[in-house]
This record gives sequence, C-alpha cells and structure tokens, in this order.
Amino acid sequence: MGLFDHSIEVILHNQDKSGAYVACPNFPTYHFCWLRDGSFIAYSMDRVNQHESAERFYRWVGTTIERYSGKVDVLAEQLKAGKTPDNDGILNTRFTLNGLEENSESQWGNFQVDGYGSWLWGLAEHVRLTGNYALLAVLKEPILTTLRYLKLVWQLPNYDCWEEHPEYLHPYSLATTYGGLDAMSKLKKSGHLDFCDLDVEGFAQQVKQFLMDHAIFDGKFVKHIAPAKATKAFSPLTQSGVDSSLLGLVIPYGAFDLNDPVVLQTVAAIEKDLHLPGGGVYRYKEDVYYGGGEWILLTAWLGWYYAMVGNTAKARDLLQWIERVADKKGDLPEQVSEHVLSARNIELWVKEWGPIATPLLWSHAMHIVLVKAIEEGDK
Repeated sequence: MGLFDHSIEVILHNQDKSGAYVACPNFPTYHFCWLRDGSFIAYSMDRVNQHESAERFYRWVGTTIERYSGKVDVLAEQLKAGKTPDNDGILNTRFTLNGLEENSESQWGNFQVDGYGSWLWGLAEHVRLTGNYALLAVLKEPILTTLRYLKLVWQLPNYDCWEEHPEYLHPYSLATTYGGLDAMSKLKKSGHLDFCDLDVEGFAQQVKQFLMDHAIFDGKFVKHIAPAKATKAFSPLTQSGVDSSLLGLVIPYGAFDLNDPVVLQTVAAIEKDLHLPGGGVYRYKEDVYYGGGEWILLTAWLGWYYAMVGNTAKARDLLQWIERVADKKGDLPEQVSEHVLSARNIELWVKEWGPIATPLLWSHAMHIVLVKAIEEGDK
C-alpha cells in the first residue's frame, strides 16, 4: 500500500463512532478532537470521495456546538459588563471524542477561535463537493451560533493556532474567520443559507479590511497583532518573525490572492527563514516544542501553495520529502527531528509527554491534500 492510500486508511480507522477525528491515537495528550484539525481532515476525506466520513464529522461538530450554545449568551453578558471572557462564556478549541469540553488544567488555553471559522469553511467545501445542501438546514443552529460567536470574539486577544500568545490577535486566526464568513456569504448569495439574517458578506469584508490595516508590516504579514488599549490602536507586532501558519491567509481561507505582493513576500520569507533546503518547514524560528523540528503538515501546506500557483515541481519536491520521512508502517508524525532548531529541548518534551505524536491525522490529511493539488496542477 502506498502512502496516499495509507493516509486515507489512517484517518478512517481513527475516526470515532461519534464522527470526531482523534488528533493522534498514540499520543495521550492529543486524544481529543480539535475543530481546526478536524476540518482539514474532513476536507481531505472529501477530496478522495469519502464524503460519509466528512459528513459524520460535521454532524458531530454541530451537535457539540449546540450542546454549548448557551455559553454565547453568557459571553455576550460578560462583554457587555466589560468583563474578560472566561470558560463560562468561551467555546472551547478542543473536545473529547464524545463532544464534551476538555477543561483539564494545563498550559493549553481553550480560548482559541481558529477552529470556528475553519469548520464553516470546511462545511461549505463539503456541500459544494457533494451537492448535499440539505445538510445546511440540519446544521442551522450551530452555524448561527458560530456566526454570533465570531461576531463577539473576532477582535479579542486569544491563543494562536499553536496554542501560544493569548495576549495578541493573530492574522492566521483572523483569516480563518474571514474564510468561514466568505464561504457562508457565497452560500447565502446562492440561496442556500436563507435562514441567516446576518450580513455575512459585510462582516467578512470588515475582517479583511482589519487584516489589511493591521496585519502587514514591511511588505509582509506579521505573526501577531497587538490589541487596542485605551488610546492605543491595534498595531502589527513588528518584532515577531514570520510564521508558516501565515500560508493560511491565502490558502485555503482566501483572505488574499495567491499572487498578492504581500503574499509573495511572505512566502519568500518562509522560504528563507523556515524552509530547510531539501527538507521540511518549521513553524517559526524560536520554536522549542520537541526541539522545533520540521512539520509535515506545514511542508504539505507550502507544497499546496506551490501547486496552486502552478509550480508543481516545487510542490513535488516537498511531497517527496514527506514520503521519505514516513516511518516503516507509513505513518506520518507531527514533526521530524533530523534538523531541529533547539536540540536541548527535545528530551525535555519527551520526558514530559513521550515520543513525538505519530501518526498525526492532520499530517496525513495534508499529505492527501497536497497529492490531490499536484494532480490538479498537472491537468
């Protein structure tokens, strides 16, 4: 069995009966389902016509959000009273496989909003690829809850996609919000979201304008945005280096065009600072998590970008590296430790949490997405 087929098998085998995708079956700390990871995983299943798997995930998301939809009323009251949102009001970033909140005390913060725009984007892709627009009516309440939630939180500081830096806003997370809103706006225009009264298109444009105003410095996207305080406006955090998650601003969330000059300069910075020649892609220069290795999913993401702009040669080079680092069973880890950024931190994390997460379902999903993108680029 080739790696492509094995990737499909790994995902299907590790989808819970509830519909949730476990982040990693062999890594206890990842025995949960993240809306962000799950949306990419479901998208990969839609790309290989495993539509039933993807639908089960989106129905699980719907049930999970409905279970906690009352928290949005609490959040609205907290914000109205000028209070800082707490766990009584925020919707979590990860859940148990049966759709319950994961609130154990740890350094991970649950106030992380990128999964909520992501699942709206993924759902829209699912109904576009399957024609199953009736699913939107089934998921009416969680869709509306998500839109209301995003309206309340999109300008609040929260954890980034790496579950770090809750003191800032993050262009990647804002791009997921834009992507979800833009997807819902297109569905509304085509008459498939008639239950939604919100001006989703206007909201999406508001988020995009915010990114244009505050997420760009020196011709590139920044990793963080400093929040507004008293008389101080939102501002790009200029000392933050480039982060590979910024690829999300262009693909898949489409906040900016593939050949936008800011996108081109950001990709060039990722290539210069974070892509090891002949190897994989790092998250960011200061990364110490398991030593800061090369991430499979980010390598695939950069390849996805190249395939979309027609540079399938570069995309294939990245795909070949991914195929090379799969283990003997064909499993793909979260990251590879051949050339780490901070070797002294590897043992610290291994002692804390055990070996690097393998197989990581998001890694396998992005491998599938890259293969399909190259196939389409060849056509």
